[in-house]
Amino acid sequence: MSDRPEDVDAAFAAIVADLEREGLGADVQVDEPTTEALPVADPDAGKPEAATGEPTAPIAAAWRGHDAEWDWSWNNDEEHYVPPEPPPMPRLRPLTVLALLLVVAGVLLLVSPALVGLDPRIATPISLVALVCGFGLLFLRIRRSPADTGDDNGAQV
Repeated sequence: MSDRPEDVDAAFAAIVADLEREGLGADVQVDEPTTEALPVADPDAGKPEAATGEPTAPIAAAWRGHDAEWDWSWNNDEEHYVPPEPPPMPRLRPLTVLALLLVVAGVLLLVSPALVGLDPRIATPISLVALVCGFGLLFLRIRRSPADTGDDNGAQV
């Protein structure tokens, strides 16, 4: 069995009638549909009228437009953001230089061992050891926390 009344429209009309009898909705005004069309931009706006010779005022823009004219001086290329000069690169420490030299030597020995006159069977293990040591030194030299400069630039990630 259904709890719904047989005539839903009649039940709804009865509910609305009860609410109107209690005074609900008495102060509500019904919006009347308007037949006015939104103003459309006139392609002849701004041209002089034939009778007076004075230019006509353009119609106000619709909801997507704007009423103000575009000022081409707003797009001035002379006034743009110029970022400050970056700080100088820090000097490399001796162990960092050694690690970079080991990586370069390891790559050169791996790619062309004939440059140094070694057999590839001997140069390959030496180059792999040099690469592992170079990358290991670089990895160990990574700073774990930023340098304490004294100024607080915000949150740290």
